[in-house]
Amino acid sequence: MPRTAAQDARATYERVWKIVSRGLPEVPIILAALIYTHANWLQHLVAPLAPFYPYAAVGAGVLIGWRFHRSRLLFALLLLTLADRTVLHFAVTQGLTRDRVVLQAIGALLPLNLAALSLSAERGVLTPPGLARFAFILGQLTLVVILDREAPGPTAALLHAQLLPQWLFAWSALADPALLAFVVAAGLVVAGQLMSPTQTGRSFAWALIPTFMGLSVVRPGNPGFSTFYLATAALILIVSVVEASYHMAYQDSLTGLPARRALNEALLRLGGHYTVAMLDVDHFKRINDRHGHDVGDQVLKMVAAKLAQVGGGGRAYRYGGEEFAVIFAGRSADQCLPDVEKLRQEVEETRFILRSRFRSKKRKEKVLTDRGPGERVPVTISIGVAEQNERHTKWDQVVKAADRALYRAKEGGRNQVQM
Repeated sequence: MPRTAAQDARATYERVWKIVSRGLPEVPIILAALIYTHANWLQHLVAPLAPFYPYAAVGAGVLIGWRFHRSRLLFALLLLTLADRTVLHFAVTQGLTRDRVVLQAIGALLPLNLAALSLSAERGVLTPPGLARFAFILGQLTLVVILDREAPGPTAALLHAQLLPQWLFAWSALADPALLAFVVAAGLVVAGQLMSPTQTGRSFAWALIPTFMGLSVVRPGNPGFSTFYLATAALILIVSVVEASYHMAYQDSLTGLPARRALNEALLRLGGHYTVAMLDVDHFKRINDRHGHDVGDQVLKMVAAKLAQVGGGGRAYRYGGEEFAVIFAGRSADQCLPDVEKLRQEVEETRFILRSRFRSKKRKEKVLTDRGPGERVPVTISIGVAEQNERHTKWDQVVKAADRALYRAKEGGRNQVQM
């Protein structure tokens, strides 16, 4: 069947939103920070609150990191705080210029440490790996102070080596080795994201921008902007933890579809007429028992991918286990039936083939490999459809009615749609 204009518009909207959402909420936070540091009227407006911003950001981050067991966030906050306090101390007491070793050493070490955290796993805080991290960070800080006291010397010459065209970053307080450290750190984080994208890794990549700005704007007479930018980097990392927690609650990690909690909230927000379709993978337990849970997971992913493309303005959710749900807002059951039937046919016609029959030595289960063709696993779904009407006025009644229709579809032989 040809795609309708509404389906094309929806697909375009989803593509645009996917691109835009990759920069949310980090881009608005960074833009707000840039506007603040370049708008004198805004600085005067929030002057009474500005001194509390770094403390509020770090304090909230410590509470969230400790509560959600995010050791990488806690260590990143420690790095940013130590860098800020050290820079602020030298700027106020001794005057911090581009020639100081302490600034260039922090500029070289901080981004590399943040990149290392983004690429590592959660190891805890009061654990042997966590304590080792803590000692390593404090050891770096001690080394920086010692090197600064011994300057000038070979270390100072190395940290101030001319490697880039002077006009390129003349505006920055960082010397060339520190600038290159930021480039290397950004490359490592981006490479890690390309290989295994995560919400945490993305936040570390964005946090490098305000971190770089914070160390670049250090001036003897005005170190406040440095603190502001480093606090903004901390805020980006904090927001990412909140966002990741939200996705864990509202997004199904296996299929990528919204989870049951998101379905319940979407049903509560619905106004007017709507239809709910409940779907179940036929003989799913048999698939798991015969081919292993890895194959079962692949089946769920395939069905979810088909559901995500359902027509008629439907919105798909994972209800639980092998069961899914689709909401059709503003449509009756009769209007949705062709789209639901087309979905059933597409799943049935999909050639789901095992590429190998060998068993995993670790899990003792059959898994998918690239070792050639194997047997075909028939995958079908049963669907029950119900609409909101005078008999079923509440959302839970509509869902129960769709569940009863799904039961009739399974009792009637499966691989069919019932209303």
